Parts: sequence; C-alpha cells; structure tokens
Amino acid sequence: MNKWLITLTVMLPTLIEIIDTSVVNVSLDHIRGSLSAGIEESTWTITSYLVSNAIIIPMTGWISRRIGRKRYLLLSIAMFTLSSFLCGSAWSLESLVFFRIIQGIGGGALQPLSQSILLETFPPHQHGTAMAAFGIGIMFGPIVGPLLGGWITDNWSWRWVFYINIPIGIISILMTIFFIKDPPYMKGMKLKIDYLGIMLLAIGLGCLQIVLDKGQSENWFDSRFITTLTIISGLSLVLFIIVELFTETPVVNLKVFKNLSFSTGNVVMFFAFFNLFGSIVLLPIYLQTLMGYTATLAGLVLGPGGLATLIVLPIAGRLVHKINPKIILGAGILICSYATYLMSNFNLQADFWSIIWPRIVLGIGMPFIFISLTLLTMAGIKKEDMGNATGIYNLLRNLGGSFGVAFVTTMLGRRTQFHQFRLVENLTIFDHSFQYAHEQLSFLFDLKGFGPLSERAGLGLIYRELLRQASMLGFNDAFHLLSILMLCVFVLIFLLKRPETSSKQVAMH
Repeated sequence: MNKWLITLTVMLPTLIEIIDTSVVNVSLDHIRGSLSAGIEESTWTITSYLVSNAIIIPMTGWISRRIGRKRYLLLSIAMFTLSSFLCGSAWSLESLVFFRIIQGIGGGALQPLSQSILLETFPPHQHGTAMAAFGIGIMFGPIVGPLLGGWITDNWSWRWVFYINIPIGIISILMTIFFIKDPPYMKGMKLKIDYLGIMLLAIGLGCLQIVLDKGQSENWFDSRFITTLTIISGLSLVLFIIVELFTETPVVNLKVFKNLSFSTGNVVMFFAFFNLFGSIVLLPIYLQTLMGYTATLAGLVLGPGGLATLIVLPIAGRLVHKINPKIILGAGILICSYATYLMSNFNLQADFWSIIWPRIVLGIGMPFIFISLTLLTMAGIKKEDMGNATGIYNLLRNLGGSFGVAFVTTMLGRRTQFHQFRLVENLTIFDHSFQYAHEQLSFLFDLKGFGPLSERAGLGLIYRELLRQASMLGFNDAFHLLSILMLCVFVLIFLLKRPETSSKQVAMH
C-alpha cells in the first residue's frame, strides 16, 4: 500500500481534530448569545472537549488491542463526525456540552492512532519524514484553528465551525476502509477489562484538566472547588499508577517508562509544548490588550510562524537521518528558548515586524524539537507496544500545553499586580517626572475646556498609562520565565539514547 496514501488517510481526520481543540475559542461570544448562556457557562464547551480528549488518549493503545486498530480508527472518525453534526445542531448549552464530550471521546484517539500507524508504515530510516507529516497537523492545527473559526463565525455562523467537519469525516471513513490494514498483532484480542484503572484514569485526568482550565478564573487554591478537584485528581492518579503496575492487563502499560529514552523524551516534550502553547496564548493577548490589534491582525502575527514551521518540517525530517538527532534536538531547544527570550523584550512601542520575527524564530525551532525528539523517544519501543507508547506521549504533549497556558495566564496576572504596586510607589508629589507630567496634562485638559476636572483627568490618564506599563512588565516576566524553563530542559538531552538506525545512516553518509 502506498505510504503517502496512508499518511493522507490518517492525517486528514487528525488535522481537523486538532483544529477543533482551538476553533471554538473565537466563537464563544456567538455561541453564548445564540444559546442564551453566561460567559462562565459557555467556556464549558471548551473544557468538556479537553477533559474527554485527555481521558481517552492514554487508553488508545489498550482499546486498539482489544477491538482492532482499524476498527477503532473507523469508530473514532465516525463518532467525531456524527458528534460534529450534533454540536452544530445543538439547541441549548447543555446539549452542546454533552455533544462536545462525545466529540472529545471520538477525537482523542486520532492523534496516537495516526502516529503509531505512521511509525509502523514508514521504515525506521524514514521515521523523520513520517513525523514531519504528523507534525504538520500537530503544530499547524493550533494556529489555523482560531483563524478558521473566526472567519467561519463572522461570515457564516458558529454552527458551521462544526458542520465543516462532516464532509471531511465522511471522506476519511472511506479512505480508512480502503487504505488502512491492521498488522497481525492489531487484529483485536480478548483482554480482561481493567474497570478500576479506567475509572481512576477518567477521574484523575478529568479533574486535572478542569483544574488547569478553570484554575486562574477561580483564583486557584482560594477556591474550594479547585482545591477539592486537585486533591481528587492527585489521589486518583496515584492510585491509578499503583493499580496499573500490578494488574495483568493494564489499560495503560506504565512499564514502558523503564526505557530511559522514552521517559526523558516525554519530559522534554511536555516542556516543549509548555513553551509553545504558553507563548502562543500570551502573544495575541499582548497584541489585543496593549497594542490595540484586532483579532484578525493578532491572528496574522501567528501566521508567519506557522508558515516557517511548514517550510522547516520536511527539512528537519531529512536532517535527523543525516545528523545525530540529539544535536538537532539541542539546536531546536536553544532556538525556541531564544525566540521566547526575544518576546520578553517586547515593549509598548514595538512595531509589527518586531513582533512577527520572534514568532518566526519559534516556528523554525519547534520542528527540530518535535521530529528529533519523537525519533529519539520511540526508537526503543517495539511495534506491538507503539499504540500504548504514542498514547502516553500524546497525552503528556497535550498536558504540557494545558499546563503552559495555565502557568502563563497565572504568572501574567500575578506579575502585573506586583509591578502595579511597585510603580504606584512613584506616583507622589515629590517625584519630579510625575509633577511635570501632571502639570502638562492638566494644562492640556484645561485648554480643552475640562475646567475643574482637568486635574482629575490628568491623574486618570497617568494612572491608565501606569496600568499599561505594569501589564507590559508582566508580559515580559512571563515570556522570560518560559525562556528559562525551556533552556533548563537542555541538560536532559544527554539522557537520550541515539537510535541505532540513525547511527548507521550517518556512518553510511
């Protein structure tokens, strides 16, 4: 079977699933108005999808072995497509949230299934090329999602954000029937159902995802709701690990972590997407709240970075088989750390190109990390264990993004508040700069006919500028911390084992 046909078959549904994780974000206001829901209630359309998605991803390998991988892939695409239709037809917020849960269950398996199929379809010396194709969906999807969602919502309706999945889903089902074949060890086998493991996994990951998604808005552990869910999540996941290590047929085989390269690779991937998602979330907020950019212009700033990623992906896919993948990974980490450092130097006078450049640098660095790291992480995994391994790998990648978003939004709020307090200390009548600015502004407002209000208007303008400066310093700190965290991961490269196939390839060249 043509490997490129298989690649297209598995990547088509995977791309729309990844786009769907972010496509709804920009449509929330329209959904809220259409379904008469509050702001807090409407965000559950995002959270419900993320929760069900997170729960199903690590179970993918076990379900594939039980019912057969091709059958499970068909079931997932069909469920995702049908639930997309139901989401678009939702008559209330409650029905939309319910259908989003089903959509998350259907879509969650698509990423690990696609990755395991590609790694098995391509020979080891072409795994870099396979991961380049997979990387297009993984890294380009989060960028395309908000742009596509905004355009569809503005020009058609928020319901078409879901309806557009239907024809793509039908095509994907037909292609899967004709082009995907199961290897003998993936035909389906009788496995004892690990009910306790499934229950603990669902509770642990479900509560964790809600904590990450709602923590900042609920002021974290000042909220009894967040504190309770955190305790439940922690206990459930600890018990889950204990159960899985001792049961005969674990729903997630954690013994794969005995492989040092696999364990290390998962940690590096977690922090790589921590950095990527954190910076991608901060950038549009900075542009819209401080620089006056529209949502469309803010989206355009992300665009060139996505284009850079698309250009570099096939180059990185070839290089990993000619150069030691550890060198490429190290270069990628340094590039991404540098890109985030550049973002930490943004200011209130930054022009369009000064903002785009760091995003392009980040777009160049991420493919080097993603492809080389996947190759290094999966090199020692047996084919029959690949479904389980890719499920864990994709889960930790997604959790890295969720933790990154939660971290930067919290740090932004806390550091902005800190700088506000520090800057306010200088707003005194004894500060010459403050005296001069106040006099000049009061004079200008007096000329405009404000009269007795001129003094207050001048103070108000100065304080508004102080808030902008404090917020800008908060953004600088958040970007700077992301840069440092990314740089700290560099030392883990030395724990990764170089794949034998890669060594032979380099020797041949």
